Amino acid sequence: MTTNASVDAASASEAGGYKIWQVIAASAVGTMIEWYDFYIFGSLATIISPLFYPQGNETLALIAYLSTFAVGFVVRPFGALFFGRIGDLVGRKYAFLVTLLIMGGATALIGFLPTYATIGIAAPIILLVIRILQGLALGGEYGGAAVYVAEHVPDEKRGFYTSFIQITATLGLFVSLAVILAVQSAMSKEAFSAWGWRIPFILSIFLVGVSLYIRLRMKESPIFQHIKSAGMTSARPLKEAFTKWANLKIVLISLFGATAGQGVVWYTGQFYALFYLQTILKVNATSANYIVAIALLMGLPFFVLFGALSDRIGRKKIMMVGCLLAAVSYIPIYKAMQAAAGSNVVTTLSQRNPLTGAISVTPQTRVNGALQPAAEVLTYTDFGSLMSNPAAWKLILLIFIQVLFVTLVYGPIAAYLVEAFPARIRYTALSLPYHIGNGVFGGLLPLIGLWVVGQTGNIYAGLYYPIIVAGITFIVGSLLLRETRNVLIWKEMETASPGQPTTDTAPR
Repeated sequence: MTTNASVDAASASEAGGYKIWQVIAASAVGTMIEWYDFYIFGSLATIISPLFYPQGNETLALIAYLSTFAVGFVVRPFGALFFGRIGDLVGRKYAFLVTLLIMGGATALIGFLPTYATIGIAAPIILLVIRILQGLALGGEYGGAAVYVAEHVPDEKRGFYTSFIQITATLGLFVSLAVILAVQSAMSKEAFSAWGWRIPFILSIFLVGVSLYIRLRMKESPIFQHIKSAGMTSARPLKEAFTKWANLKIVLISLFGATAGQGVVWYTGQFYALFYLQTILKVNATSANYIVAIALLMGLPFFVLFGALSDRIGRKKIMMVGCLLAAVSYIPIYKAMQAAAGSNVVTTLSQRNPLTGAISVTPQTRVNGALQPAAEVLTYTDFGSLMSNPAAWKLILLIFIQVLFVTLVYGPIAAYLVEAFPARIRYTALSLPYHIGNGVFGGLLPLIGLWVVGQTGNIYAGLYYPIIVAGITFIVGSLLLRETRNVLIWKEMETASPGQPTTDTAPR
């Protein structure tokens, strides 16, 4: 085994220049496509839900569809464990090649899936199976992409380079909204509802094909190649990551001191903001999609900015600032959103479905002392008219502020997670806290928020959950999270010996 540090440095520089950007492109494009596939399902909820469930109760159909959507979040940690183990045993590249194929194939199937009117109860069952496959695939994709990039780039620029992976989740949501809006504008509302909704799903075939071609041409990460050839890979990465207290402790601190807060901030600033506009404030759905899409586009460069800044001042400080700002700002921001939209919603009427027990809400306004359903605001006529409306730009600014919070917590977190764990269990160990934090704490936020709003009638009560979780993360992270900026993962190759556990001896 070669242990000379100059060889390790040469390995890092070998991926330098244009090769680093090839690595980032191969990882980021595929990951963005997987997020696009994952979120297109939720973005089309109101259009698709009546097609795959029995006719006669659109509210029940939407609830069932959203429950199917939520399943994809719940199974993500299981995908993280399954594909993380493969990534630590076989290789990073092969694990996320498989996840890409599963995600792309499952998404394309939705585009061809017959509706309830054609195949009856089989339609929602197949849809549920597809959603499970999507969640499992995404559970393995992120960890592979983050580790693959991090194990190619220099230690001193890891925050900067991995931030391009962090862009992919928001970019995937943005692209899903952009494709939907483009397809909708190209046909009538009736045509889109009848068959046009299939186009965004079918497009996955082309997108996945391009990404697969790029990924097949890439080599395994040099750090994994080294530890595998030296016999230093873990024979039981799951057991080593989660039954040894030293590693399990880092997993738990990473979950409650980083990824749980990051997850709720991410989903509040993007998904819940869209849900709040459309469902609570009764902003026209198309107008809301444009507003959120523009805010997302404006926020994209800040992922890179804060990722690069974390290379200079540390990951922990930036993430904790993001959690704190979010926790103290959400309620004032959402009150300002209501004022900007001109919405006169004062409370909600909750209705419990007798079959499922689920809560649906109807925004209410007060007219002459009596409550009645709120009317739609910011009705969409055309893009130019919307962009000339000062209310739209006020909402864009308020959502952009929330996206800035997202970039603070999300931009540096890939670098932190990679640096927190040794190479032999890195894929497995970082994937689980990431996907519990995002898939469970973050992914269930819209459903939890809706339930709390329905129970209380308070249109701001759905924010209590992300405020509490972000606050807990700020406290736990500030006290227990280790700063990892100075961890040298390339040094690990030099200090490890074949057949012995890899230890991190980098300066703190």
